[in-house]
Amino acid sequence: MKYINSKVETINFDDFEIFLKRDDLLDADFSGNKARKFYYYLVNEFPGIEKIIGHGSAQSNTLYSFSVLAKLKSWDLDFYVDHIPSFLKEDPVGNYKAALNNGAKIIPIRELAEDTNTLDYIKKSILPYEKKVLFVPEGGHCMEAEFGIKILAAEIKEWAIKHKKINLKIVLPSGTGTTALFLQKNLKDFEVLTCACVGGDEYLKKLFFELNPNENEHPLILKSSKKHHFGKLYKEFYLMYDELLKQTKIEFDLLYDPLAWLCLKEYLSNYSKDNHPSILYIHQGGLLGNETMKPRYLRKYDFKDDLS
Repeated sequence: MKYINSKVETINFDDFEIFLKRDDLLDADFSGNKARKFYYYLVNEFPGIEKIIGHGSAQSNTLYSFSVLAKLKSWDLDFYVDHIPSFLKEDPVGNYKAALNNGAKIIPIRELAEDTNTLDYIKKSILPYEKKVLFVPEGGHCMEAEFGIKILAAEIKEWAIKHKKINLKIVLPSGTGTTALFLQKNLKDFEVLTCACVGGDEYLKKLFFELNPNENEHPLILKSSKKHHFGKLYKEFYLMYDELLKQTKIEFDLLYDPLAWLCLKEYLSNYSKDNHPSILYIHQGGLLGNETMKPRYLRKYDFKDDLS
């Protein structure tokens, strides 16, 4: 199983040459930014640990990655969610189905305690009474994530030196911002550009400070010309997804990548096709989530499934 040294490809997008770090191809089951963030837990020993506890959405990439990690480490997985949508219960698909197949126990908090959020419930009602467990914050937003992301940074630096890319910009979307933050900390010679997919720019800055108080080591947050709400279906997101597929023959995630590419497109509009910074975009995987996202887009906007 190969969890490091993903290849870099050259693609053309709107006639701009873009370098693409294919972290989505690290492994069929354990790939993308979650493989990097959870690499610490994979390669280190945890004597006495029998279960991993996590939380997030019932359709999240984190859920599936945790289920793979737990299976590889022979741990149980208890994954707490606010609720499980009825359509998922009736017809499991995507990350939810794959996690169940890996033996994950997915627990909806709303059925246990209506007036509490998931994290509070775990801290107050679960962790004090559980033994031999490992708790990982939502999305891997923790210091342990730097272990794997530091390896990613080293790979990027080695590639940049080999190919003489001096003015290199590394681009990726952010949820918790953990990957972008630790990349910038470990890539001092290059600039990391990201965008806030969850909660807006100020929320993302807050998350940066939680893990690193040194603002000089924070990534640059690209501004979007339009405010977007996480998880909402935007026509321009699907059109960007489809345009990327047409131009590059590579599928990207429908939840995070469209906003990042829209922001990157706006950023590149300040440059000419022949004179722009070298861009390395990190493909962070998460394609299993498209199994639920794509049908929602097709229904909402009456797109044809053969757009691409």
